[in-house]
Amino acid sequence: MTAELVRGQNHPLSQVRLEVRVSAGTPVLAAATLSDEQGTIRGVEWVAHPGAPALPGLEVSRQAAADHRLAVDLDAVPDAVHRVDVLLALPADGRGPVRFGAVAAPFVAVTGLDGTEVATYTITGLDAESAVVALELYRRQGAWKVRAVGQGYAGGLAELLADQGLAEAHALAGAIQAAVTQSHARAIPAPASGTADTDRAHRHAGATPDAGGHATQPGPPPQHAGPHGHDAPHGMPAQPTPAQAGQGVDPARPGPAGPVDYTHPGRQRTAPPPPPPTAPPAPQGQPAGPVAGDATGWSMDERLYNQVWGMFEDLARTTAAYRSAVDFADSRMEKELDQVLSDPRSRIGGQGDAAREAARARHADLVGQARQALDRDLAQLQAEADVVEPALPPAYARWDNPVWHGYRVPMEMPMALRVGDLHLPESDPLRIPLLVRLPLERGLWIDSGRAGSLDGSFADSHELRQGAMETAVALAARLLAVHPAGEFTLHVIDPAGSAAGSLAPLTGSGVLAGPPAVGAAGVSEVLARLTERVDLVQMAVRGGAADALPPGLDTAQQLLLINDFPHGFDDRAVTRLRYLADEGPAVGVHLLMVADREDAAGYGPLLDPLWRSLLRLTPVADDHLADPWVGHAWTYEPSLVPPGSQILQQVLTQVAQARTKYM
Repeated sequence: MTAELVRGQNHPLSQVRLEVRVSAGTPVLAAATLSDEQGTIRGVEWVAHPGAPALPGLEVSRQAAADHRLAVDLDAVPDAVHRVDVLLALPADGRGPVRFGAVAAPFVAVTGLDGTEVATYTITGLDAESAVVALELYRRQGAWKVRAVGQGYAGGLAELLADQGLAEAHALAGAIQAAVTQSHARAIPAPASGTADTDRAHRHAGATPDAGGHATQPGPPPQHAGPHGHDAPHGMPAQPTPAQAGQGVDPARPGPAGPVDYTHPGRQRTAPPPPPPTAPPAPQGQPAGPVAGDATGWSMDERLYNQVWGMFEDLARTTAAYRSAVDFADSRMEKELDQVLSDPRSRIGGQGDAAREAARARHADLVGQARQALDRDLAQLQAEADVVEPALPPAYARWDNPVWHGYRVPMEMPMALRVGDLHLPESDPLRIPLLVRLPLERGLWIDSGRAGSLDGSFADSHELRQGAMETAVALAARLLAVHPAGEFTLHVIDPAGSAAGSLAPLTGSGVLAGPPAVGAAGVSEVLARLTERVDLVQMAVRGGAADALPPGLDTAQQLLLINDFPHGFDDRAVTRLRYLADEGPAVGVHLLMVADREDAAGYGPLLDPLWRSLLRLTPVADDHLADPWVGHAWTYEPSLVPPGSQILQQVLTQVAQARTKYM
């Protein structure tokens, strides 16, 4: 049975020798790219195009045409290849259309060698784009699948190739277009290229060097509420532009900011990471079961980190496919019902009733098929989550994970930290961990206002504020627990002393750098001390004189937990706070604020840059985090200690003992 795919949907491939057939309303050029497990094209030799049409296991057409047949042998592609992308582009010869929106929607079909269709996809929704990624064939747990992508590029073939991380994108795109224009089939010389760089972070357009000269993953752009007040979760891969997001960008495809960078901060790589573990052979006729850590990475923690984000992307894609299918079914039924009403002969009587009933039946059938595909994918993801969750290290695990009962103060900082869970309405009860990279690239804000709950209200404001502070304490304790002894210092500002109860686990265990600061004088003293630290470290780094820092300066990562902002803050304190938010993360000073934005309304737009620089979290479930690809409103749930559990006290006791020995 042929699978009729919609954007984002995938389908398993039972054959490895295939044809990809393309039918377009105008001559188009067809190409294909190979990419490795990190989604990187290793060079122009991994691009099949009309001037160099054959690669191992892959052959494309030599000319621009309205119909193409691409030959694929997945067993013959190099072992390093994990994805094959099929690309279509309009020739830039000035004789045809310059955008796909002016021609009929291209149609692609994956078939067996006998012509039997396996999957088809009509690429709809294109407008100003002149190049498009039509399909991708990719490996998943040792098996090959096909996914409908449909990601268009108004910048043409050059922008598409650049988006896939090819440094020679513009030169190669120009050479391909020139070859098609001249209608010859001789090989196109490869553009001149510099020294090959196997570290993806160095090819990342937004990567910046850290103090050690290594590339680090840039954080997302400053957060500002969109039309629906949604923020993008920190730690996600690089984001596409809003224009691309509106054109149906697939979450698996990185945006123009560059490919996804999973590089561990401060780690230089000189060789590819070892291959991930594979599942044991499954009984014949049954799919292989999921395996914890089956993503790429140098360590199990890195593999699990990459696997969690892979699960997030898979859930985003399959949900987008389901919603797209439902939208199509709704619009089709609406169109059919309008046609019935437009015909006076069928408005009343049995004929009209039968037509309406048939339209509703077709709608129900389409929605049912889409739900069946969604449920299949969700079952696979839930099975993977059931395997991955118990295998997570403390930094990634929920507080109820047994791994915390064997907790020991770590010797090195982990890649990331779990700050909560994400889910979508269609996927309940599946939860995906929300991981943020370490060291923190921006601060966190726990919303204690009434807007923090899904229905815009809470039992009472005091209970909500208390819940926000408990969420902040759990996050601060987790940050302390995942850092080596002496490498993380926690300061607390509680101007009115109203959070003494919530802070008891921190104050009672002795993990704080000092008692919580109270009153305006306490606020001013802590902010002045941290501001001075930022200034000193900045001057030392910029002057290349790190050894010149004062001997008593605490060089550990610093976290400032602030309760009930802006109570106790005067104008000078607010200015210092904004300075810490802007300049602190680069030199190891981070903010964790518990605040209601409405309480700070008296400052007007002065604090807008502060709020935009922080990742907003909530003490209750709230659908305020938006992914950058398809715009899903993800529901965030905080990671809290189970009621009655003593695990927090046990962990903090070990942290305090290790801190005492270190000092």
